[in-house]
Amino acid sequence: MKLQLALLLFIPAAASSTNLSIPSSTSSTKKENMSSPSVKCTDVPQFRSLQSAAQSFHNDDKNHLRVLVQDAARCAGLVATHDAESSSGPSRIILDYSRQQVTGETMELLYDLVDKVGLTSKIKNLRSGVKINTTEKRSVLHHALRMPKEYKFGDVMPGGKEILGEVHSVREKMDAFVQKVRSGEHVGVTGKPLTNFVCIGIGGSQLGPEFVNEALRADASAKVAASGKTLKFLANVDPVDFDICCGDLDPETTLCVIISKTFTTAETMLNARTAKNWLLKGLAAKGVSDEGAAIAKHFCAVSTAIPKATAFGISPSNIFGFWDWVGGRFSVCSAVGILPLSLQYSSAVMAEFLNGAHDIDEHFFTAPLRENIPVILGLLGVWNSTFMGYATRALLPYSQALKRLPAHIQQVDMESNGKRVAIDGTPVPFQTGEINFGEPGTNGQHSFYQLMHQGRVVPADFVGFCESQSPVELEGEPVTNHDELMSNFFAQPDALAY
Repeated sequence: MKLQLALLLFIPAAASSTNLSIPSSTSSTKKENMSSPSVKCTDVPQFRSLQSAAQSFHNDDKNHLRVLVQDAARCAGLVATHDAESSSGPSRIILDYSRQQVTGETMELLYDLVDKVGLTSKIKNLRSGVKINTTEKRSVLHHALRMPKEYKFGDVMPGGKEILGEVHSVREKMDAFVQKVRSGEHVGVTGKPLTNFVCIGIGGSQLGPEFVNEALRADASAKVAASGKTLKFLANVDPVDFDICCGDLDPETTLCVIISKTFTTAETMLNARTAKNWLLKGLAAKGVSDEGAAIAKHFCAVSTAIPKATAFGISPSNIFGFWDWVGGRFSVCSAVGILPLSLQYSSAVMAEFLNGAHDIDEHFFTAPLRENIPVILGLLGVWNSTFMGYATRALLPYSQALKRLPAHIQQVDMESNGKRVAIDGTPVPFQTGEINFGEPGTNGQHSFYQLMHQGRVVPADFVGFCESQSPVELEGEPVTNHDELMSNFFAQPDALAY
């Protein structure tokens, strides 16, 4: 499953904004010494320096982005890349943030800020299983979900070998179940193959898996693997959502996946009972009277509440667990996402997905801060929101396959950063997080881009791919469909800069 060459371009609209043009003179090999993690960002001089720098960006017209983008040296210095290998060949991610309202000096102030508050040590603590979730006294280990079986996690975290063993035990159990369903060994109660999958969950149980599902639908290998199958998501307790989701499905060929850690989530369990009623009525019309057998054949679960799931009628062998160190919004790589996605696309396709996620994990954990794409993106978000005072961020994927990216990131980012107090319980003296919204390009250009161009400054992340999943080239057309798309992708950031 080749990602192809990915190009990411992150640009703020700047029709009326300004920028501070001071060339960076700080070496990228600067030693990154960490201070005590207890230091608050507002207590260090770099915070005040960044506040002053932001005022300069707002007030000096000669530092407008239309001037700064003409500085070739500056633009060349504001690029980061990551190369990856997979079974389908090499791929590259390019982050071009030269149209952000930053200079080399701005970035150095940001790097110095996170140096003072101990970011590198906090990343190390995350990786090694320190209980950084102090509220619930838990580790945060979603990166363990995508580690290959042979990964030496025990060298990174005490007990890591055992944790990784548990992860792969669940993955192997899922793979066996998925194989039975996809091969026709596990069939519905009337003997028909199960080809329709309904994922019943809300929040991270829906947004992450639905995002990945849309991203894979046009992928060549995933498309072949999904032939003849349907994956749908049921989240809203509104009965209209149930009707839209299940109205055209055949109960005889439908498998419902209930996703609830505690098996008590109100919306999920009401939808699960509604699905159960729909399925039993539909099967009764086909002459099925054994309700227990019907539920055992047509329901599985992702939950840690095994007694509650079995009381619902689900076979213990068809219940797949996960751990308290998996936050809901980060759970797509656990059974929460991998089970329904594997039923639709196969375990092999989803193994490639997990390998790609692991590759980015390793980049995040090992790359120097000044070359670390996730860190750079995080710092730019802090700069735009905390210092520049921009409340919003537009997520603009120039790829229809990523149409659910904005909704997924809304949860991942806004649920994570929607905080009023610091970790010690004291009020935060500035607004936290960004309000994320977005649509695929070029659709958004005929919607809210007017406000971005002429109304107000909206930082924006443009995401595009150099090659299409579904290329089209028409005879007589001067450019391909994908080239037309990418022409807009490159033109819009420059237009916003001016």
